[in-house]
Amino acid sequence: MRPEHAPKTLRRTTAKGLATRKRIVSTAAELMLTRGIAGTTLDDIGAAATVGRSQMYHYFTDKRELVRDVVRQQTEAIIAHQGPDYDDLTTWEAWQRWRDRMVADSEAGGCVGGCPLGSLGTEVAERDVDARDLVAAGFARWEQGFRDGITTMRERGLLGPDADPHALATTVMVALQGGLLLAQVQRDVRPLAIGLDTAIAAIRRYATGRGVS
Repeated sequence: MRPEHAPKTLRRTTAKGLATRKRIVSTAAELMLTRGIAGTTLDDIGAAATVGRSQMYHYFTDKRELVRDVVRQQTEAIIAHQGPDYDDLTTWEAWQRWRDRMVADSEAGGCVGGCPLGSLGTEVAERDVDARDLVAAGFARWEQGFRDGITTMRERGLLGPDADPHALATTVMVALQGGLLLAQVQRDVRPLAIGLDTAIAAIRRYATGRGVS
């Protein structure tokens, strides 16, 4: 069997094949963030990634499969980019540092692009059930970090027993996503800053006085 006819599963296990596939996904993610999924063709991706269409089909059955891999990559990238405080949101100082990082990152990027995962979710929500489920899972994983931090703060007595980690974590996520969208549209980081400040203030309402600065 000639190499170009090798099954996808074999091609994907080689170091060169994995590197090529990763380059395709990374390139697709960059283009889709600025052009949208509908505005990005396989030819666009192939040209930017210096990969021919026939080679693209060695790694992806179709564009839908590629989009799902883009969702997976963006989820991993977003979680990794949250910073060290995201993994330990158990003090008010950590929450403030995380908030400041989100605002500073948005400002440094000129408020362009908004949330990569949110942008993908908007496009696939009504068109691709599998991709939509992947986006939902990505948001759930992201929100879990907020929930874990709030739960730990409640267990340590920093928050009262009536604090609901699930509801408060969702409040943070809603503020974050809404803030990123408005910052993107208005090219102004203030909506994001206000949204996150409001969400953190909602958590502080359950503070017991211990560890409050």
